[in-house]
Amino acid sequence: MIPTTRIYRDANMDAPIPVASVRAIRLAAPGRGDDLQLRISAPVEGRDLPVIVFSHGFGSSMDGYAPLADYWAAHGFVVIQPTHLDSRRMGLAEDDPRRASIWRIRVEDVKRALDHLALLERALPGLAGRVDHGRIAAVGHSFGGHTTALLLGARMIGLEGGEGEDLSDARIGAGILMAAGGRGGKDLSAFAAEHLPYLGVDFAPLRVPTLVVAGDQDRSPLTVRGPDWFYDPYYLSPNGRGLLTLHGGEHLLGGISGYTVTETSDESPERVALIQRMSAAFLRSALYPGDTAWQDACDALRNETEPQGHVLVK
Repeated sequence: MIPTTRIYRDANMDAPIPVASVRAIRLAAPGRGDDLQLRISAPVEGRDLPVIVFSHGFGSSMDGYAPLADYWAAHGFVVIQPTHLDSRRMGLAEDDPRRASIWRIRVEDVKRALDHLALLERALPGLAGRVDHGRIAAVGHSFGGHTTALLLGARMIGLEGGEGEDLSDARIGAGILMAAGGRGGKDLSAFAAEHLPYLGVDFAPLRVPTLVVAGDQDRSPLTVRGPDWFYDPYYLSPNGRGLLTLHGGEHLLGGISGYTVTETSDESPERVALIQRMSAAFLRSALYPGDTAWQDACDALRNETEPQGHVLVK
């Protein structure tokens, strides 16, 4: 007998296209101290596939965020996941001198991946020649959101208040910031101001269409403000085109960092499913002018009777 009660079913269990993935691809990185390791995932069919480079949160790796990476790949994107030096798997010592510049090395990691995009596509059997090098998006969560913001054009505010250098990458045409920190200065906690001065960011120069994703219960020890701190990239940038706020969402936004991960304090498969479909729709429309996927997704969300979140658009 078929049950009549609606039970959540993971969207990745009904993927429209099978996905292939290869991990631990190494790119030589002179001066980094360790080779850059990456994972690349893609649908097994389709051509002219757009690219997403995903920057993980502090401590994660190329093997994290499978709910997002799997979904994007199954919906027609090539997904590249670098492993940054702050990954727990890298075992970087607390007194390693590279720690002070990890924020910058992260940005360089993403640029290095794009520099070697042709090599990466050849690393996944059957992918070579199927990638659209002209349609690239960058996405990041938490610390990865900070990394991505800099790649999209945001500038660090210097210790004396001056604007930092432009670290953006012109190859990137759209972006998503998930649980990315907000404005620095007086909005930072004493701990963050002392130990993480690079969190002072000016979002006004964001140069490409950007979606901001945040949880309305995400309370961070890095700020003296509440969850609204994570809304800043939307409100403080003319190119913050959308703000997707997750109802009840905390820092892991329902569990985007992995399947059944223990650190998820607000586990909600439905919340993750909302992020999956809204993020894919936003990137599709941002990379393909005239595509209505984003507008359609926003309309559908507004018509839901018990939505997991709400969206603002400019």
